[in-house]
Amino acid sequence: MSRTKQIAGLAGWLLLCFAAAAAGAIASAQAAAFYHQLAQPGWAPPSSWFGPVWTALYALMAIAAWLVWREGGWRRQRGPLSSFVVQLVVNALWSWLFFAWHQGAMAFVDIVLLWLLIVATLVGFWRVRPLAGMLLVPYLGWVSFAAVLNFAVWHLNPQILG
Repeated sequence: MSRTKQIAGLAGWLLLCFAAAAAGAIASAQAAAFYHQLAQPGWAPPSSWFGPVWTALYALMAIAAWLVWREGGWRRQRGPLSSFVVQLVVNALWSWLFFAWHQGAMAFVDIVLLWLLIVATLVGFWRVRPLAGMLLVPYLGWVSFAAVLNFAVWHLNPQILG
């Protein structure tokens, strides 16, 4: 694969990941104000953490996908790359469910599905290129934490998060 094609591929994966981030960010436009009005467990991080953490995670995700894509492109890596794209969609949907539509239960179902899809993607990536799988470990860890936080906040705010 030529150097130009590799750079274009990396740019494409970065664009796709940050497009998913932007889709979630649109739903999260008023997230800070909404997040502050919710009762939260004492271990909940400040809202200022979420932007930097997600930015780093989306960059790692793009690099992981690019590493797998470099091993034969879509033709050879259709399974793991398709799993990756599906989990991106489910990831973006969570922000809409939680922040825009205030659906705590559905957001929790979504994040559990997201967690399962990340595990499947991580395993698929690991089989192709172990480094790509390792780059998804922080994402899985953060989503694990976020799932517990989603559950706790949902249960602390049944009047707001139905």
